[in-house]
Amino acid sequence: MSVRRLAKEQPESFAFNKKSEDEIKFWLGKYPDDKKASAVIPMLWIAQKQEGWVSEPAIRDIADRLSMPYIRVFEVATFYTMFNLAPVGENLVQVCGTTPCMLRGSEDLMSVCKKRIGKQHEVSEDGKFTWVEVECMGACANAPMIQLANKDGDHYIEDLDAEKFEKLLDDLAAGKKVEYGPQSERNASEPHGTKVLSDPSLYDGSRAKKIKLPNTEKAEG
Repeated sequence: MSVRRLAKEQPESFAFNKKSEDEIKFWLGKYPDDKKASAVIPMLWIAQKQEGWVSEPAIRDIADRLSMPYIRVFEVATFYTMFNLAPVGENLVQVCGTTPCMLRGSEDLMSVCKKRIGKQHEVSEDGKFTWVEVECMGACANAPMIQLANKDGDHYIEDLDAEKFEKLLDDLAAGKKVEYGPQSERNASEPHGTKVLSDPSLYDGSRAKKIKLPNTEKAEG
């Protein structure tokens, strides 16, 4: 794994807002006071959802509140790729590039990202987007797919192609509401065009060939 570093430009300070403080209270309530360091990952995540990324002042704030050495929180933040160490656009587009998605067209999605957004990890000129390539996110049956992270949460958008992806970016840039999940006739992850759930002959045994069992007088189904 490549070395992950904090952004060169950092804010002067950081403070959790009221909503974040309520979430922190929930997580700290899960651990005894002498084990509160166990909340380091949730607190880093809360900081990221508030600001879009994890800054150096946020790491120091979390270290102080959890009575942890700063370097220990820094190690966690830089180890897990789920934490953004530099500012990102309003919409973070995470494109799966693992084999199933690659075979189904993820390279086309990345080409769209390069054309519409720019290089990986960079913020687009309008501040709307950042994109990165990620490893498998477990939606192989609906490949190719992306995870979209923004103020509304973290959502899978699947069964994409270049044309559908371009429209998705257009709608996000215009502030329109987008549909999450499969971008096809799928409802979830069921195969396309199958009659497995509607054709009784596929499971009622009527297609089975008659066979002659040993030591019997007549054929059995």
